[in-house]
Amino acid sequence: MRDLHLPGRSAVYAQNGLCATSHPIAAQVAVEVLKSGGNAADAAIAGALVLGIAEPQMTGIGGDCFVLVKPAGTEEILALNGSGRAPLGLDPAALRDKGLTAIPTQGIEAVTLPGAVDAFCRLNADHGRLPLAQILAPAIHYAEEGIPVAPRVAFDWAESLSCLQGAAREFYSLNGQAPRIGQIFRAPQQAEVFRRIARDGRAGFYEGEVAADLITSLQALGGSHTLDDLASTACDYTTPISGTYRDVELVEHPPNGQGATAILLLNILKHFDIAGMDPTGAPRAHIEAEATKLAYDARNRFIADPQHMSRLGHMLSADTAARLAALIDPKRAMPSAAPLTEAVHKDTIYITVVDRDRMAVSLIYSIFWGFGSGLASTKFGINFQNRGAGFTLAEGHPNEAGPRKRPMHTIIPGMIRRNGRVIMPFGVMGGAYQSTGHARFVSNLTDFAMDPQTAIDTPRAFSGVDGMEVERGYSDQVRADLAAMGHPVIIPDTPIGGAQAILLQDDILIGASDPRKDGCALGY
Repeated sequence: MRDLHLPGRSAVYAQNGLCATSHPIAAQVAVEVLKSGGNAADAAIAGALVLGIAEPQMTGIGGDCFVLVKPAGTEEILALNGSGRAPLGLDPAALRDKGLTAIPTQGIEAVTLPGAVDAFCRLNADHGRLPLAQILAPAIHYAEEGIPVAPRVAFDWAESLSCLQGAAREFYSLNGQAPRIGQIFRAPQQAEVFRRIARDGRAGFYEGEVAADLITSLQALGGSHTLDDLASTACDYTTPISGTYRDVELVEHPPNGQGATAILLLNILKHFDIAGMDPTGAPRAHIEAEATKLAYDARNRFIADPQHMSRLGHMLSADTAARLAALIDPKRAMPSAAPLTEAVHKDTIYITVVDRDRMAVSLIYSIFWGFGSGLASTKFGINFQNRGAGFTLAEGHPNEAGPRKRPMHTIIPGMIRRNGRVIMPFGVMGGAYQSTGHARFVSNLTDFAMDPQTAIDTPRAFSGVDGMEVERGYSDQVRADLAAMGHPVIIPDTPIGGAQAILLQDDILIGASDPRKDGCALGY
């Protein structure tokens, strides 16, 4: 139990259903859907769509999603890949001929087709109870009436405002400025899109006037995107991958997401006595940072569209982890891995819901960078993601940009099983950090027997492209010790990521939500 004398938050306990996500209005919407007869799939979709209005800098219907689903009455986990593809006209050689060595992060070249709406419609059709019209009603309401801008949202909005161009600046600023805390953001044009999806399903988005707005806008910006590219966008079910750590099994989405990186990280950490270390001490942060460098180097070389990737087994191999662990010096930082040409960033939302029948949904939904590409459609104001910046232009690389390919994704939903039983859907936002965040969360739970809320609250460190980011929750002595080991220590301006989780324990649900975001866990 936490020290009630100190600032913090308690976990949320409920019996019938629970949602944890990064904005309280979205969590409330999800719980209301559960109470009105919907299941966890319905509630997760409803909450996610509201998050596109509550946190438009993080996500929206111009983006992608990945979903892990545990249906009621089974411990089987299904993986639904709702990531879109590059247009057929994307030509990496032509981009190299223009002198590009990487996909521009805020250019038309980075815009891939949006896959989330198709996945939401499929998830509802295959696993939901309520009609789409009922699920979309809250998003329609909040898009019309607006949502007050929350503190973390206002901070992120101001950070990302400069990327907005053309129609996007019109739709996603208030008189050219980032909204202040408490100002109301409305998106009535998106409300109309929601109505069409409610009436016509995926055809309301991928066909007709909305599709025409998307493609006409993209082509006017210089894109090669076509109506055929959009209409052919489709999610697919895949087989989850998993790895064990101590007494639990971490279940992840397979590539093109980076979930295999989290499994590799834990496999490396098995070779060290993490449980014998101070959970917020320098030795643990150092070992985790070194393991991250090695695991992310493997990610950068291997993870790609599954149709172009052949080294998944190598990444998940215990022998690979053992050989990488042997490279770690417990006293000295190694140089960083080779520079990454794919873009990685930290903007996304995550929502998890468990219902009274114990269906569990772990859903992550993103436009990649803050406001994605910084571009939007002219009529309906749909913000285009820049997920194509996750490609490389290195010729022959499995993740090389190419027509109708899916790029490497940073967003990964997670679930944890113990003794074959699903005990926790969870997710960690934070772009590149997510794999490290998954591994650290699992380690906090198992090595240090933390409850989910404490495991989320604990300070974070991350060896990323900008250096060794160490949150202010660590002591100055820890930062000094890490610097003495050779880490380029910095205190990040923005806290590292954000996490949400629901523990299924006996007959109750325990929800945990990251104070680094504006959200909460709510149940009934």
